[in-house]
Amino acid sequence: MKWPSSRRSRAAEPVSNPVARLVLGPIDAAALAAEVARPDRGGVVSFVGLVRDHHGGRTVIRLEYSAYAPMAEAELARIVSEAGERWPAIVAAEHRLGSLAIGDAAVAVVAAAAHRGDAFEACRHVIEQIKARVPIWKREYYADGSVAWVDPTAAAGAAPAAAGQGPSR
Repeated sequence: MKWPSSRRSRAAEPVSNPVARLVLGPIDAAALAAEVARPDRGGVVSFVGLVRDHHGGRTVIRLEYSAYAPMAEAELARIVSEAGERWPAIVAAEHRLGSLAIGDAAVAVVAAAAHRGDAFEACRHVIEQIKARVPIWKREYYADGSVAWVDPTAAAGAAPAAAGQGPSR
């Protein structure tokens, strides 16, 4: 038996009112999922990016995210809208700004679609595009006392930052 492809529904109407926010407090992934849940959406996929305790072989003790919020939030909304146009999915995304501890949620993306394939693809697309396009800067603080700005689009990732020096982009 050949299973129907979820790709056949690509021509569905775009979903309006995308949820795309920058937040200063903790991210609640369950609440974000509730914002996209619908009775006709059987597949709900989420991605939550947590602050890890290492990067590039170095021990990370905390990090800070900063952004020019109007620009970053507008780009985040564009990405979420694009996903809603490309897949028959409702997508929500939040990215946290400010100081974060190890284990804190830094970003969350939730996609709900009638079928799991569309939900997985939309969720993956959104997180990859957030990393590539949204102008959010990450500054890592290391156990040895050093600090570095991290470029999510660079192959090596981190570039040392002098005291008071901002990111390059």
